Amino acid sequence: MSRIVYLNGEYMEAADAKVSIFDRGFTFADGVYEGIGIVDGVAFDALNHMNRLKRSLKELEISLCDEEVEALPEVWANLIHRNDVEEGLVYLQVTRGAPSDRSYMFPSSNVRATVVLFVQRMNLINNPVAKRGQAVITIPDNRWGRRDIKTIQLLTQSLGKNAAKAQGCDDAWLYNPSDDMVNEACSANAHIITREGALVTRQLSTDILHGITRAYVLHLANDHHLTVQERSFTRQEAYDAKEAFVTSSSVCLRNPENSELIVLEG
Repeated sequence: MSRIVYLNGEYMEAADAKVSIFDRGFTFADGVYEGIGIVDGVAFDALNHMNRLKRSLKELEISLCDEEVEALPEVWANLIHRNDVEEGLVYLQVTRGAPSDRSYMFPSSNVRATVVLFVQRMNLINNPVAKRGQAVITIPDNRWGRRDIKTIQLLTQSLGKNAAKAQGCDDAWLYNPSDDMVNEACSANAHIITREGALVTRQLSTDILHGITRAYVLHLANDHHLTVQERSFTRQEAYDAKEAFVTSSSVCLRNPENSELIVLEG
């Protein structure tokens, strides 16, 4: 079965989907995205993902009409059905569009945003890494200062994941060299459980992505009357913690049986 994707209002085979070489997502990484988990053929927590997408578009001043934004859930539902995906991820990307030439200045208002969606199969529920626990390295966080916006500028994260793989690990946690505080993982929020049983997660700021699953975990923790501390924590605290875990739309929550965090110098 041919893979069907969505590009600028049309469904088409993936091999036929093409964007201009002048698209600002290609020349400037000028765009935002969302990744939405699929379980049993349904994308979950769609409303919160939509709200974050709208915020990201607003922060970067990328114009996309309300009707087009509101139609996106129907688009990804159609893609899930047409590609027969039961478990995996919806990828949604919006760039500032394709002007007639490369320029640092934003294009005129008649240049429409480029909208791309596709779905991919992923093993979320029974991911073997989730069963055995992650081994991670730590690397300095040298990203730009607006990490709360879910932009497509992901080179640091890609370099970090590949550096982790080269050391036989699963991921990298990003930390501030100035104070040794952990920000987040390359594609997930990072959390620890202290020896006293408190759940510690970095407070919301421009330093981290405002994770959808992170918010859900805090909601569950409060419902179960767990001690939650929204604050920064050091790499040493992570190493000394009773447990450590990550949250993202592609990581399903589970009770790890033999998981451990390995923090290495990276």
